[in-house]
Amino acid sequence: MLKTITTTAILSLGMATTVLASGEHYGGTLIFTAPYGSNFATLDEQASPNTQEELIAQAIHRALYSWDSTQNKPVLELAASEDVSSDGNVHTYHLRKNAIFHNGKPLTADDIVYSYKRIANPKNAFPGASYIAVIQGANEYIAGKSPDISGLKKIDENTLEITYTGPIDPGFSLMQNTTAIYPSNVKDESSFATHPVGLGPFVFKAHVPGSQVVVEKFDKYYKEGKPYLDHINIVLMAEDATRDVAFRNKEIDVSILGPTHYEIYQKDPALKDHLLEVAEVYTRGIGLNPALKPFQDKRVRQAINYAINTPLIVQRLIKNKAYPATGWLPLSSPAFDKNKAPYAFDPAKAKALLTEAGYPDGFEFEVTASPNESWGVPIVEAILPMLKKVGITVKPKPVESTVLGDQVTTNNFQSFLWSIPSGPDPLSAMRCFYSKTPQSACNFTSYASSEFDKLFEAAEQERDPSKQSDLLREANNLVQDDAPYWFFNYNKAVMAYQPWVHGLVPDANELAIQPYDQIWIDEIAPASRK
Repeated sequence: MLKTITTTAILSLGMATTVLASGEHYGGTLIFTAPYGSNFATLDEQASPNTQEELIAQAIHRALYSWDSTQNKPVLELAASEDVSSDGNVHTYHLRKNAIFHNGKPLTADDIVYSYKRIANPKNAFPGASYIAVIQGANEYIAGKSPDISGLKKIDENTLEITYTGPIDPGFSLMQNTTAIYPSNVKDESSFATHPVGLGPFVFKAHVPGSQVVVEKFDKYYKEGKPYLDHINIVLMAEDATRDVAFRNKEIDVSILGPTHYEIYQKDPALKDHLLEVAEVYTRGIGLNPALKPFQDKRVRQAINYAINTPLIVQRLIKNKAYPATGWLPLSSPAFDKNKAPYAFDPAKAKALLTEAGYPDGFEFEVTASPNESWGVPIVEAILPMLKKVGITVKPKPVESTVLGDQVTTNNFQSFLWSIPSGPDPLSAMRCFYSKTPQSACNFTSYASSEFDKLFEAAEQERDPSKQSDLLREANNLVQDDAPYWFFNYNKAVMAYQPWVHGLVPDANELAIQPYDQIWIDEIAPASRK
């Protein structure tokens, strides 16, 4: 995967390892920031597709797999080992015997079966259902045609057999925050939304709506010696300017930077040496709902892509804190096609396509978007005059980030501008265009193509990674041509951190999601952190 990190940051991370080896700094409080909205939509992580809530989940919850940023691959998390059948379809997991939920319940196979069925329950319409769909029989369960997921089989309390739909690497799907494992002995499931219970290194202590979530060290966490910190305060701070002031005043320990402050921090001698950068596997763009008649015509969707000067917006508005998108899969994906040309800025071609499609005078549509300066209302405002030149009138519909996720997953939009995961696994990313993937999961534009489905199903069954990438590359190019989105950019994420913070990693999946159990603070931290 592509990743960039400042030289000083590399040295800092290296020093962290050295100091840990000679004597860690245990205890203290980390002040982390939640930068993607002014509130948390829910504390029920299985119910939320938002990164905002994943910031909490990383402290409280654990999934069957987790992401190893060093190896750039998913690894077993809640199982000590696994056996895989010769055809690659059946995995037998030998669960950790020292993993305990925060309510005192030991982890068993029942908890995983319970969690996956809850996530896939059609009555819940949870976003993680598309990830559970890699398990045999899950699609029938999701569709309400079966009372059970046939691919889940409890062998004994500590052994679980899972049969998958093909010889895939299930880690990419089952490491997702929306597939977190919950205890099966909680009688009132609604309590998960207000008092989460997990297997992670920190226990939920308090939620102050509109302000913060506080978590406390879990002394029975299954990884010996961790976590190092006593507390983490995850503070809501959606405005870049507010985070900037708080960071400079040493009131917070990390800050995700937007384009404007990225440019400023790079030039500031006191700040430039503590920046962590990475090319994330997120694709930003405008999803087009085929319920609006013009969007049913591919020529109209292509015209929108031709009408917008994407590189100019990335340069001027995003301050080059992004890479112009050529399609869905990002630059770092093994299935990215470097030879596939992006949509050129060609208003004349856009106008011709609209005329050919029966819209010579254009049409009008609404874009639901959050205030985010990198993928929100400011971007919609930037494309207004470009689309107006070809006859298309665009109306921004501003909503909070948490509301945006809800409206997209419930089909309450004409179009939307959002930042959506598109990696690290290209198979999981392209599943969002598979016709059998529910809109509530990630097929937000209700994309359906028999040609795409054939390519995707072939890729699911292909065990040769190179051949699978070839199939997914062809599928990605097909999606680019069909244009269910205006393809905007792939994010370059940047985090500023205080010099007393150690253990941060350049995670390309989402830089804001950090391994809290590995983070520690040293003796130069302010007294308020100790």
